[in-house]
Amino acid sequence: MALTGRLLVATPLLGDENFRRAVVLLIDHGPAGAFGVVLNRPSDQEVSSVLPVWQPLASPPAVLFVGGPVAADSALALAAAAPGTDPLGWRAVSGILGLVDLDTPAELLTDGLHAVRVFAGYAGWGAGQLEGEIAQGAWYVVDADPADPFSPDPQALWRAVLRRQPGDLAMVASFPDDPSLN
Repeated sequence: MALTGRLLVATPLLGDENFRRAVVLLIDHGPAGAFGVVLNRPSDQEVSSVLPVWQPLASPPAVLFVGGPVAADSALALAAAAPGTDPLGWRAVSGILGLVDLDTPAELLTDGLHAVRVFAGYAGWGAGQLEGEIAQGAWYVVDADPADPFSPDPQALWRAVLRRQPGDLAMVASFPDDPSLN
């Protein structure tokens, strides 16, 4: 079951604060493990304060996103390539979504990319770990929309992704933040 390019949506009962109501885009998944980035954790730090050359390409809100608890002092960027292009420094993940080499001069990419989001850190799982968490019911696995990583309202992404799911899963979007207050 290769999950690269799909979303992990935290179930309402996932208690780990790193992943509470998280939406994770899986960038790579295979026998050795998986890694991805949390799409709905914007920080208060502007992209310009860390990677000023990337600020003009950053999708609003143009802040660093907390991609996950692993290697929080490193940055990676997701980008949507213009259809039919293969920009220098861009590696496809799924469809038009890909990773950008942040060492590539940003000005070389302005024509080939139409959305960029920069993440500090990532989420990672060892061999079999993610599959175990899915089997225990910690994550819903759903298809990604190419616009998900660049949502202008990332705090609403968890509910928005669930709402568009078929059947009963769409009802989970209305699950209260704190069920004890229900």
